[in-house]
Amino acid sequence: MAIKEMPVWKWALLLIASFFLAILLYAFGTLATMAPSGWARWIFSAFAGGAMLWVYAVFVHWFEQHWPQDLPLDKAWSHTAAGMGAGLGYFVIVVALMMAAGCYRIVGYGAPVVDILDAFFMFLVVAVGEELMFRGILFRWIDEKWGFAAALVVSALLFGLIHITNDNATLWSSIAIAIEAGLLLGAAYKYSGTLWVPIGIHWTWNFSQGNIFGFEVSGTNAGASLIHSAREGSVWLTGGAFGAEASVIAVVVGAAVSAWLVWKICKRA
Repeated sequence: MAIKEMPVWKWALLLIASFFLAILLYAFGTLATMAPSGWARWIFSAFAGGAMLWVYAVFVHWFEQHWPQDLPLDKAWSHTAAGMGAGLGYFVIVVALMMAAGCYRIVGYGAPVVDILDAFFMFLVVAVGEELMFRGILFRWIDEKWGFAAALVVSALLFGLIHITNDNATLWSSIAIAIEAGLLLGAAYKYSGTLWVPIGIHWTWNFSQGNIFGFEVSGTNAGASLIHSAREGSVWLTGGAFGAEASVIAVVVGAAVSAWLVWKICKRA
């Protein structure tokens, strides 16, 4: 039975069950990040990311009787690369605006390569796990049943809400993530039609802000960064202890990109 044709009660129960399956997959994936630093962690993390995607594909094929349309293999590399470029570009713009506002200064460079690669592969696991939960399952199921607007708003709000338990989180930081990341990732998923794009965005979104530009990532110290920075001025501009995601600058940039994507989606419909 197609998702759209399900009775509401059955749709809700299966959505919850699918979401918890994704949580279990994510928990499995994070085990890889506990491997010893270096090659073992990189290999296990890459394997865990691939395994989560494979289980998702098998589940969709079994339950919906078709290969997941949001994981086209012929677009895996190109769409992931496009997403990674967008995620990096987003924070380049945010940091450039912070520098122009006088609240971000570069004070040094350099970090151990092993530490940087550890973080790079760790954030792969985070990106795959969270995108399967919030875009592959939550967004897609709501979109197919209730439409794009409901899927975008609900998935964004819940995505922001789960970050309320993070270190240094506030109500504002969760609202900020819902606007700048939840809306943007949902719109990118809908516009591209694949999970590869939001996975790529999410991956370098976390990695670039934490391990390139030296911010906390959603309130958590991301470890070594290639750029050593000093942040000064209002926490509304810098994001404070939560990181750049709680900056008004990041919210405005994210909201603008999201609005552009939604406009493109509506124009195409």
